[in-house]
This record gives sequence, C-alpha cells and structure tokens, in this order.
Amino acid sequence: MSLFEAIRSLIMFALAFVVALLLTPFVFHFLQKYGLKKKNIRDEKSAPVFYAHHKGKSETPTMGGIVIWGTVLGLAIIFFVADAFFDGFASYFNFIDRAETYLPLAALAFSAAVGLADDFFGILGIGPHGGGLTVKHKLILYTVVSLIGAWWFHFRLGWSVLYVPFWGNVDLGLWYIPFFVFVIVATAFSMNETDGLDGLAAGVSFFAFGAFAILSFAIHRYDLAVMNATILGALLAFLWYNIHPAKFFMGDTGSMSLGITLGVVAMLTNTALLLPFFAFILVIESLSVIIQTISKKFFKKKVFLSTPIHHHFQGVGWLESQITMRFWIISAVMTTFGLVLFFISRVI
Repeated sequence: MSLFEAIRSLIMFALAFVVALLLTPFVFHFLQKYGLKKKNIRDEKSAPVFYAHHKGKSETPTMGGIVIWGTVLGLAIIFFVADAFFDGFASYFNFIDRAETYLPLAALAFSAAVGLADDFFGILGIGPHGGGLTVKHKLILYTVVSLIGAWWFHFRLGWSVLYVPFWGNVDLGLWYIPFFVFVIVATAFSMNETDGLDGLAAGVSFFAFGAFAILSFAIHRYDLAVMNATILGALLAFLWYNIHPAKFFMGDTGSMSLGITLGVVAMLTNTALLLPFFAFILVIESLSVIIQTISKKFFKKKVFLSTPIHHHFQGVGWLESQITMRFWIISAVMTTFGLVLFFISRVI
C-alpha cells in the first residue's frame, strides 16, 4: 500500500511539473500582452537600497502564481470529475478527500482569488501608496481568513490539541483558536515578505511543502501527501522561469495562497511547532521586519540597511542569485533538521 502511494505521489509530482511547464508560456504571454505589472514600485527616497537593486524590474509582469495554484486546482478538479464518471485509473489520482484535502485546497483557492484581486488593484493603481493593499489591510484580511479556519477546525471538527515534540499532545481548549490564527497570519505575512527576490519564495516554499509531503506520507495521510507533491511539481516548473532573471513575479496571488495553505497544512498535520524549521527563512524574514519596525519607532535608528533581510544583504553587496541560493541551502538544512526532530519524536 505504501509503495503504491509513494508511486502515486511521484507520478503526480512529475505530472504537475509537466503541466505547469507547458502552461507557463501561455500565462507569460497573457501577462506580457496586457502589461500586467505592478505600478507601486518603491521610490529611491523611501527605499534607496530596494530601488537601487530593483528599479530595472518595474516592467516585469506579476501574477505568475497563477501557474502554481492553477495547476494544482486544475489537476485536482480534473481527476475528481474523472473519478465521478470513470472507474479505475482516474480514482488512483484523485486526491480530493473530505478529511485530508478539502480544507487546504479551499484555502488555496480562496486565498489565491483574494491575492489575485490585490494584484489587480496594484496593477490598476487602486488603493493607497500607488495601488494594492497595505500591510495593515493584508494583516486584517489574513486574520479574517484565519478566524474562519480556526472556527471550522475547533467547532466543526472538534480540534483543540497541539502536538509538542518529545512531550505529546496538549489540549489548548479555546486557546487553540488564537494559536491557529497566529500560525496562519504568520505564514501568510512571512511568505509575502519573502517574495522579494527572483526564485526566493518559490524555492523556500519548495522545501517547506516537501517536508510536509514526507511528513504526510509518514502519518498515512496519503491524499494530503499527493496534494503536497502536486504543489511541489508546480513550484518546480514555476522556478524554471522565475530564477534570476525572472520572466515574471509570483505576485500576491502566489505568495498569499502558498503562505495560507502552508499554515493550514501545518495545523492539519498537527505539526505547527515544527513549522519554524520547515519555513526557517520565512521566520527570519519576518523577524527582520519586526525588529526594524520596533527599532525605528522607539529608537529612531535602523538595525538593517533595508528589510526584509534579503534586501539588507543586497545592500552589503551580495548578488541576488547568491542570496537566493544561500537561503535555499539554509532552508534545506533546517528542513532536514525539522524532519529529524519529527521522526525521532515519534519513536521516543
């Protein structure tokens, strides 16, 4: 059974990669043809480090995240419909399951749609600061979405337990709701902050979802493992075009959907406390923004040349490709460490 599920996951990974790779030229042509690029690139006065290294990217199309979630949701729907009408083959690859993938797929679809709307606001110049939602607006939106998810998990599914590695399950009671909200808001915000260099967010996401694919398989949630494998295939194809110099950006429709889905998967597998290992770069990126904000507000001075921290490293002279690949390496090491903790905690 496990061998069959492993083969199934690998096939869906490869299929998603091929589908996304073939889909990307059409998406890129559409984005380029209609000039779908953000208008609110920060200026030299407000963000000198960012402007110095990113002024040449103002003509790069955005909303490339369509390739990722479009592939995943498209394959999910195709095999679900095929399974309803045909016996045998289609059912093997249908990974829509009420207990395992309803919630993460719904989160992926909803957050992708919201992120797409935000990208359109940015393109059309609608909203403050040149268009799109502000950080404050996004945080409010993330909170609303996470509250809906928390309500569903706690009151509809009856979840209130958090697994603590090497300790066991701890019943949080109603505290499960604010904890759930914190996890979802943190992952969504952090993914948005990380999406600032060519290939960075997609590469970091690849390691995080890869960890959850392995983890889901280990706890026998095979449909969830297949879903994560499908996301991995789509991410890899996206990276083919998004590595420096990127043909297009992920946009909020990509970062928002990936961030919220990552948090939902962490809660669904009850491994939220391992998420800081699987998404280590996301944590560092967010911490740099928080530290910089507090320091500027209370001490009137900067800790970093620019934030998120990948811009600081650009400011000290690192090449964009160096930062991205070094952050990938850190992600790989920390993800491995997190998986080691997961497996050791299960046998002790």
